[in-house]
Amino acid sequence: MKDRILSVDIFRGATIILMILVNTPGTWASVYAPFLHAKWHGYTPTDLVFPFFLFIVGTSIVFAYKNKVADAGTYKKITIRALKLIGLGLFLGAFTLSFPFIKDFADIRFPGVLQRIGVVFFFASILFLNFNWKTLIAIAIFLLIGYWVLMTAIPVEGVASTLERAPNNFANWMDVKVFGTHNYKADYDPEGLLSTIPSIASSLLGIFTGLILTSKQEKKATILMGIGGALLIIGHVWDIFFPINKALWSSSFVLVTAGWANLILAFIYYLMDVKGFKFGSIFRYAGANAIILYFMSSFISKLMGMIKVGETSLHGWLFDSVYVHDFMTMQLSSLLYGLTVVAFYVLLAYILYQRKIFFKV
Repeated sequence: MKDRILSVDIFRGATIILMILVNTPGTWASVYAPFLHAKWHGYTPTDLVFPFFLFIVGTSIVFAYKNKVADAGTYKKITIRALKLIGLGLFLGAFTLSFPFIKDFADIRFPGVLQRIGVVFFFASILFLNFNWKTLIAIAIFLLIGYWVLMTAIPVEGVASTLERAPNNFANWMDVKVFGTHNYKADYDPEGLLSTIPSIASSLLGIFTGLILTSKQEKKATILMGIGGALLIIGHVWDIFFPINKALWSSSFVLVTAGWANLILAFIYYLMDVKGFKFGSIFRYAGANAIILYFMSSFISKLMGMIKVGETSLHGWLFDSVYVHDFMTMQLSSLLYGLTVVAFYVLLAYILYQRKIFFKV
């Protein structure tokens, strides 16, 4: 890709590293609060990570497809890539150590992180190829307001809808009706069907940022900061009526997370692409193979949890044997384990980058 914007690469890499860190603590029983998701409404730094990735997917779509023609060949490539992402996600949900290495069908989770990335990438790419920025913003607004109406105005089996985790939460109800036992939890899935609608808007807002970065506008960092601040304000005001909620991917959550993404990206852009400071190479290495690093970290983590060592798992044995000490709190031990995992994948990313090995999913 010509004329790369370094800040976008750094942002993508930092996001994937944070995704790996928050997904692989030594023990979920002892984790510092910022590295946990909010229990329901509200948000923590960890809740920003996945929407940041969908946001940067949108930004990257601009670089990848701004000179592409909306024809059958381009649609085919987009479809194949989306299906690969969905397939990898389904594999993660279905894999088990017991022969034939696939869970019983009733136990396979259908939604998931990679599945959502695939679906969002597909729709955001198609929309980008066919509409100008004004129409894309109108579509994003329609999706966010439409989702708000769906979640608050439609009764569930004769009972007024709620935004709490309950049977009459419309998104939860739909996930149970459509996916049955194939959800993350018995009563809902954080990457569920209905909440995919606003997640597409997260990527569309990233596309808008990508269009600004590739435009001839001056003071791009200032523009992005202004947009980021405005989105934060609107999102927090909307929180009064439609609470910020990652599990539901509420419309206010979309705006707040896109606001933070714009502010952080603008800051990195100003330092790197405007002022010329050089830093964060490890993030660039990780960003170059982001999807494969995420897939490998998820698969190996799952594998280590399945392999038994005595009465515990390989993961548990390694954590207890190497990281648990009387002179450290369990939270610190858990964090150090996660940082070790991150260091391993950063090293792997560096080796792949130096050897010019890039996995295109």
